[in-house]
Amino acid sequence: MEIDDLTPAERRVWRAFATGTSVDFRDGSEGTPGPDRGPEPAVRAAVLRALLLNGPREPGEVAALKVMGARITGQLDLRYAVVGSVVRLNHCRFDAVPRLAGAHLNYLNLRDCALPGLAAARSRIDGSLRLTRCRIDGPVQLGGAQISGALFVDRAEITADDPAQPVLALHQLSVDDDVCARGLRTRGPIRLDGACVAGSIDLDDAELSNPAGFVLQAEALDVGANLLARRMRAEGRIDLRGSRVPGRVDLLHTSLSNPGGTALRLSSCVVGELWLREGPPIEGRLNLRRAEVGQLHLAPEKLPDQVRLLDLTYTFLTPHEPAERRLPMLERDDGAFDPHAYEQLTAAYRTTGDDRAARLVQLAKQRRHRGTLPWYGRLWGHLQDAAVGYGFRPLRAAGWLLSLLAAGSIAYAGHHPPPLKAGEAPHFSPVFYTLDLLLPVISFGQESAFAPTGWYQTLSYVLIVTGWILASTVVAGVTRTVSRQ
Repeated sequence: MEIDDLTPAERRVWRAFATGTSVDFRDGSEGTPGPDRGPEPAVRAAVLRALLLNGPREPGEVAALKVMGARITGQLDLRYAVVGSVVRLNHCRFDAVPRLAGAHLNYLNLRDCALPGLAAARSRIDGSLRLTRCRIDGPVQLGGAQISGALFVDRAEITADDPAQPVLALHQLSVDDDVCARGLRTRGPIRLDGACVAGSIDLDDAELSNPAGFVLQAEALDVGANLLARRMRAEGRIDLRGSRVPGRVDLLHTSLSNPGGTALRLSSCVVGELWLREGPPIEGRLNLRRAEVGQLHLAPEKLPDQVRLLDLTYTFLTPHEPAERRLPMLERDDGAFDPHAYEQLTAAYRTTGDDRAARLVQLAKQRRHRGTLPWYGRLWGHLQDAAVGYGFRPLRAAGWLLSLLAAGSIAYAGHHPPPLKAGEAPHFSPVFYTLDLLLPVISFGQESAFAPTGWYQTLSYVLIVTGWILASTVVAGVTRTVSRQ
């Protein structure tokens, strides 16, 4: 391409390229008549391509394309090209989607641009890619791209016509630094499946919308530090199944909404800390099945009506809440009974030294399990619960024992049963006679020496049977407690 074939605006860009000088058309000083005059002088994409692939160079200078406030006409096609110069096109408007698939770029900055999309799948960028405050009316395709620096999509607005296609395709993306997406606004799904980000992903204050569909699909995502999404508003399904985040998944003050479906799926994830506190309750299902969390910061009021916790493991649970506030979440897994969830909650309370709350959780576990048994199992469970609270309320057994002892002692004190062998029987004691009937193992010699008649005999049978039931439930409860210890 010869310089004589260029418009005045393009000649200005051509001359500035060799020395890396910035060209800012927003000042209106390009000095060209006709249609190039105004806030958006036109620069052909073919001219930019020629500059980047075979532009003029000056010894001792670093060539760079730095243009602001231009309209880029035609399609910038750099597919599989090797571009060693910095590309900085700010406040520009593109008529066609830039095609950068498979390209090898040094640095690409499209800050404050308006684009109909961006096709840069499998591209390689040695520096950073900056799309800050861009307005993009089509899909951004970065699947399989390799970015040695950071990816900036902060305060960008990305929409697309087809709700089934990702507006931001970042699957299999590799970023050696952070992904900064603060204040990002999207209307459609974001795809991050299999992406690897060495630093953090920052979605603070983002607004993501794709009602009744995926708003963020990030299965097997690998993040080196944190996934931050404070004050994020998401309408649609967020799926992070199988992802690994050794730092924090921070969802403080986040609004998650997907009525009738799953709002947040973190199943099979490995997370250092999960912060799910403050802000409105989740609208939709929360799935934490098989996840491994070091510290779970979970507020009860944040939980939705359906919470799936099967095989969820965590070491610490904060903030410290009474067991009565934590237990309802264990009953929201589609009615299924998961003993592991109760054991995890018990372990969390024991870690903090709250043995009372741990006992309440174990008692709730036994009562929940009782509902899964046949009628005779449920009957025996009710007896254990009423007698000793499944071994977690031992004082209740003492209360039963004292009550039965008092009743029997009063009854037999008013009517001494006749001795079996007159002259050989010991002195009758109503208290120890009642204890002989109640305690199936210990003998004070009273029961074998006297033989009650009538309803007093019936009372003795009741006391014997009740004593055996009480003893069996106490032994079962104590055995269960010792085995857990």
